[in-house]
Amino acid sequence: MSKTCKKSCLCGGVALEVTPLEESVHVCHCSLCQTWNGGPAFAVSIEPEWKTEGEDKLKWFDSSEWGQRGFCSECGTHMIFRTKDGSYNGVCAPIDGMADFKIGEHIFVDRKPFEYDFSDDTPRLTAQQFHEMIGAA
Repeated sequence: MSKTCKKSCLCGGVALEVTPLEESVHVCHCSLCQTWNGGPAFAVSIEPEWKTEGEDKLKWFDSSEWGQRGFCSECGTHMIFRTKDGSYNGVCAPIDGMADFKIGEHIFVDRKPFEYDFSDDTPRLTAQQFHEMIGAA
């Protein structure tokens, strides 16, 4: 996919121009995403290179041994996730231009609380399956 999309924070201090790898959204149910978002995280896998406006306001937090989360230091908007080894980058949904995107997969489904469920029929990976897929097992 060569279409670029933009993600901006609430205050306008940070904007990312990204190229999605596909027109799908990945839903993460891990405890870190639940804590960070108050529920599951919705992310779009992106090319490893992106443009950043307001880079001085984009702050990174080491959320695990293998992952980092980027957010606006002014308004707190969740912007982006990446693995420390650079093998995966995902921008937090929503992003401009994603109206036709569909859910592509769920990850960490064995960590999902019982309070909610999704009716889509997409792949569901456990924590172990996801870690094996990205080489973090």
